[in-house]
Amino acid sequence: MAIDAATAGLLTQLAESGRKPLHEMTPDEARGFNAALRDVMGPGPQIASSRDVTLPAADGGEFTVRVLVPEGEISALLVYYHGGGWVIGNTDDSDHLARVLANRLHAAVVNVDYRLAPEHPYPAAADDAWTALVWANEQMAEIAGNHVPLVVMGDSAGGNLSAVVAQKARDAGGPELAAQVLVYPVTDADLDNATYTDPENQLLLSRDSMVWFWGHYAPDPASRLNPDASPNRTADLTGLAPAIVLTAEHDPLREEGEVYAERLRAAGVPVEFRQFDGQMHGFFTLVGLLPGSADAIDYVSEQLGRQLGA
Repeated sequence: MAIDAATAGLLTQLAESGRKPLHEMTPDEARGFNAALRDVMGPGPQIASSRDVTLPAADGGEFTVRVLVPEGEISALLVYYHGGGWVIGNTDDSDHLARVLANRLHAAVVNVDYRLAPEHPYPAAADDAWTALVWANEQMAEIAGNHVPLVVMGDSAGGNLSAVVAQKARDAGGPELAAQVLVYPVTDADLDNATYTDPENQLLLSRDSMVWFWGHYAPDPASRLNPDASPNRTADLTGLAPAIVLTAEHDPLREEGEVYAERLRAAGVPVEFRQFDGQMHGFFTLVGLLPGSADAIDYVSEQLGRQLGA
């Protein structure tokens, strides 16, 4: 089906603004565009507490996480990795969404401000994602007040990082994950599959912009084939945490998300999968701007509630 009316209206507004295509921007310009979208969405809902914590990176640097705790009893600890092609995005940009998720899921959220490329290319983001997960698990009692299910979740590049750390947690024998929620995840560096080249999918995200993102994050094409860059390149997917996978109909990343969900299911991993028709890449995070975002958050809340309840 065609993109929905709200999405078409947003794309028209962006086109009339005269902004350059993402792949023609510098990283700083692209980060500024992302911040402008954040300003349009405004602040997120109230929660009980928010604090930033600085963590040491594996290579001697550092990065921060933002710990968000909602009111009431905590049912899960959610480690969230924002999208942005490993080049744009931060905890301020994703704070509104993280607060919504905290309240909807009754979960404490550790929102990870992993270091960005090109200043910190692969594997910095993957390494920071793992460090944050291990830290969150170690701090669970302090953050959540008790031992609760541990969940990883992310959109786009953040979905990539969620899949990466889920594989690493399995291989390392922990932390034990109750679920992985992958929202239109990057799972492979194949830039020429059917949904990458479909003209109808060249919208907020395009093939050209994914070439731009990969060029900044992993400029050596050989490194993109590593499982901690392209998690679909992992031969064995057995024993991974149950997955909730969302894709958008008009998204260059749709096929790789579908393939990864199918491979997980074939490996015996419980999978809940849904394609959101009429939606483009990025819709999930555009809280209050696109109705599809609310629908997808409802879906995640329902499915994750069932998994954690079971």
